Amino acid sequence: MKQFIIVTGMSGAGKTMTLKVLEDFGFITIDNLPPALLPQLFTLISERPEASKSRGVAATVDIRNVSRDFVKVIDEISDAWEGVVKVLFLTASDEELLRRYERTRRIHPLSHGRSTREGIMTERDLLAPVLDRADIIIDTSLMDLHQHRERLLKEFFNQNEGGISILISSFGYKYGVPQDSSFVMDVRCLPNPYYVDELKNLTGEDQPVKDFLLKFPETHKFLELTKNFLDFFIPQFLNNVRGQLHISVGCTGGRHRSVAVAEWLGEFYSKNYSGVCVMHRDIKSR
Repeated sequence: MKQFIIVTGMSGAGKTMTLKVLEDFGFITIDNLPPALLPQLFTLISERPEASKSRGVAATVDIRNVSRDFVKVIDEISDAWEGVVKVLFLTASDEELLRRYERTRRIHPLSHGRSTREGIMTERDLLAPVLDRADIIIDTSLMDLHQHRERLLKEFFNQNEGGISILISSFGYKYGVPQDSSFVMDVRCLPNPYYVDELKNLTGEDQPVKDFLLKFPETHKFLELTKNFLDFFIPQFLNNVRGQLHISVGCTGGRHRSVAVAEWLGEFYSKNYSGVCVMHRDIKSR
């Protein structure tokens, strides 16, 4: 058995969609399982011959089944299958969750007798210990299905057996800061290729944009100082903090400066660390 994934998080953040994607990827999936049954589930499935043909097991646990013992169960499972179990926590902004509930006309599981916003706030408080224990946190606020699938694909299949240890992502401040960021870097201080006619419709993945940024001394100084800081920060984080390091790099629109800087950092740190992944959240936005 390669991977055990416990999928949990905020109601409306995409647990059901995540389970469907993982099922498409070849996982055995179980929806809305009581935490007390997780150890028996993993033991039972791992002993079945057909399990060897699957990618692993993915089970969702939502707020209706989260209890005070949930974190304890997670720790017990992690000890029994060390290095194999991953807790995936899905979240989204309050505003986005409200929009999703309004759009689908569904009732939040904790909003009976109270407003949807109050239900969301209560759920965040109840899930705080689980969030602290999560190995992977994904903010789905601005993700469409394609982006969600891409993130899951890179997380569980495109990296080494340990998955992504360092995620470097670009974003646009006009669309909001990713909630699952461990560290946020603002590159709006760098010259903006958007105002150069021949570069406006390109992105930071294109060499002309990178060449433009590298013409300025402040770009080189920024990268030098950033690497000096991250050379200290990254090993401290990976050695002392449970879970994945997510470095978010932001510019105004998330298409030029942040993309180029994320690409440079990803290329640099891939030489020293395994499981480095670069993603661009808003590169296709206009």
